[in-house]
Amino acid sequence: MPSTFNGLEVAKRALHTQQSALYTTGHNIANANTEGYTRQRVNMTQTDAYPAPGRNRPEIPGQIGAGVEAGSIQRIRDSFVDKQFRQENNKVGYYESKAEMMSQMEAIMNEPTDEGLSNTMDKFWESLQDLSVNPEDAGARSVVRQRGIAVTEAFQYAHNSLQDVRSNLKNEIGVDNTEVNSLIDQINGVNRQISEIEPHGHVPNDLYDERDRLIDDLSEYVDISVDYRKSSGQPSSIAEGIATITLNADANDIDGGDTITLVDGSGDVEIGSDDAVNHIYVGFDDDNNAEQFFFTSPDRDRDTEDVVNDLMDGSITPDQQISAHSYEVQGKLKALMEGVGYVTNEFDDDGNPIVAGEFNNMLADLDEMVENLVNEFNAVHQQGFALNGENGFDFFDPNGVSAATMAVHDDILDDKDNIAASNSADGVSGNGENAIDLAEVYTKRAEEYETTDFEPTLGDKTSLKSFFESTIGEMGVIAEEANRMSSNSGILRNQVEENRQSISSVSLDEEMSNLIQFQHAYNAAARNMTAVDEMLDRIINNMGLVGR
Repeated sequence: MPSTFNGLEVAKRALHTQQSALYTTGHNIANANTEGYTRQRVNMTQTDAYPAPGRNRPEIPGQIGAGVEAGSIQRIRDSFVDKQFRQENNKVGYYESKAEMMSQMEAIMNEPTDEGLSNTMDKFWESLQDLSVNPEDAGARSVVRQRGIAVTEAFQYAHNSLQDVRSNLKNEIGVDNTEVNSLIDQINGVNRQISEIEPHGHVPNDLYDERDRLIDDLSEYVDISVDYRKSSGQPSSIAEGIATITLNADANDIDGGDTITLVDGSGDVEIGSDDAVNHIYVGFDDDNNAEQFFFTSPDRDRDTEDVVNDLMDGSITPDQQISAHSYEVQGKLKALMEGVGYVTNEFDDDGNPIVAGEFNNMLADLDEMVENLVNEFNAVHQQGFALNGENGFDFFDPNGVSAATMAVHDDILDDKDNIAASNSADGVSGNGENAIDLAEVYTKRAEEYETTDFEPTLGDKTSLKSFFESTIGEMGVIAEEANRMSSNSGILRNQVEENRQSISSVSLDEEMSNLIQFQHAYNAAARNMTAVDEMLDRIINNMGLVGR
């Protein structure tokens, strides 16, 4: 039959279990506003009843319960919702960065505004039309010269500003590169701590929270998958194990293996060691275009930039690498790479690799426009005649066929009378026919170009005006799409986060209710122990007194 003191043991277990529940509730309340905290609960389980049925045990009508115990303290979390959140967080990281970059590009191009490149060119063409009416007027010639200078300065400003943003984006990649590697190291460190605790049967819930928070942060930068392996020893059945984080990349594009493991928790290498970590390094070519993504064990004594330089020149051999054009993983790091520009696997007619990226594409379009403008405008200008009857002058410097180098020719800067407004050298007063031809260069189709030694890179049916409008329109579409996707992915992430919070966050109302419930249970268990004590007192001190 049960021990005489069984009632004390049942009451003691009840006190300890309810006390654990009260402490856990207090822990939840204390961390109600802690970022990344997951509410916890005590899993109460009945202890084995007494006695268990057996031939060597006395038969009684039913088993007598032996009380309760705190089986485990568990986080309330849904791994499927975590996966959804990280997928959406990755998209937000990509589209928010892209939207921000396109916003900067739109601010530079400043279209359509009075200060934009389009309006500056319109004023230049208008000044040429005014000159065609008064070709001998010194004021009209001065205006044409100044408007021409304004056009060159507008192109130079656009080019330099775009390059400045590219430079800033490269620096941001370096900063984010360091942050990604720091997150990888921190996750690896938490893995090590967990691997030291779980084998003893403990459940390090707060370390799980820290690891999940770090993984959430990492998902903003790169697209990852997370798998878990049970710890060695005797881990609890609810222990989550050691995390292995891999990059979601196409195995066909990876040089050096089928998968890229950022944090190795498989047990093949020592958990928490440097060998369990793969750092990411982004390599650039001489023109600051992303060329390679390297993955290698960390060199903690050196800066990221120094390691990248050695990886690029071959002083360090990476464990694995992906070429930039094959790096299809989304996230903030991919968006920044597309902004700063990257080397593709295609080549131009001279055998040079073609670069792509939003800012590179805009810079290339500006250069293409300047090249066509300078060559065709000069070709028409050379056919006209200056005020003194001479011809063959260039209006723009023929060596400045890019947005960065575009400039008005010294002949025009030195003497505005060298502007070739007339189409004849006979000195007929009021002849401004060539100025009209010059004004039409902006709207002239490429197939109508005067040049015979220049093959226009624009389409035959395309004018400079329509080409520029198409470029600005394309920029606007990309920016609008980035903003739309940023908003949509942000809404989806918030919805997933709200769902996650409904599962995992602390509800103070619920915790206060639990607090009262466990407090009452604790008080009842204490009263139960008092009752048992009084019963035992009766047995020990007040029985067997007859005959004394």
